[in-house]
Amino acid sequence: MKALKDYNIQFVGLKLGKHQFEYNITKAFFDCFEYDEFNEVNVKTNLTFDKKTTLMELNFQIEGWVNVNCDLTNEPYNQEVQGSFDLVVKFGQEYNDENDAILIIPHAEYEMNVAQYIYELIILSVPLKRIHPGVKDGTLKSEALEKLEELSPKQQDEKNNTDEVDPRWDKLKKLITDK
Repeated sequence: MKALKDYNIQFVGLKLGKHQFEYNITKAFFDCFEYDEFNEVNVKTNLTFDKKTTLMELNFQIEGWVNVNCDLTNEPYNQEVQGSFDLVVKFGQEYNDENDAILIIPHAEYEMNVAQYIYELIILSVPLKRIHPGVKDGTLKSEALEKLEELSPKQQDEKNNTDEVDPRWDKLKKLITDK
């Protein structure tokens, strides 16, 4: 995990007050986590690190895009991502990250790695259902969409529908109206 060493923040040497950290996240960052859902990544992360006497407050802000494949057509496209996350870091007897917004680290710690929080924030900022914008507005032309259109059920004429009504349905409908 040497590649993630750049995301270590040594808070012991920092003065009290706010400090700014900026990270440009690329595909190589996600390769460290062995995450291969993204084709390309270009996300700018701003971290405001507010050191106080008894705790630290971290505010993560992300903005950029990730190149993903559409769930319907498998066509790659750039999905815009943006989000924020607040984390409070307190000191205690032992490490505890059970609470999503509060991290407790031992008193002897002198640095923390923020890579996991950036990773999770970006992953959670991507929609669960990824649909190419061309599918939504009808401008995307792909073989997958043409095949889906070809295999979709066709609407039948009303004449064909009325000729093929099963008489058993009429008897069932009559049961409902007889009540």
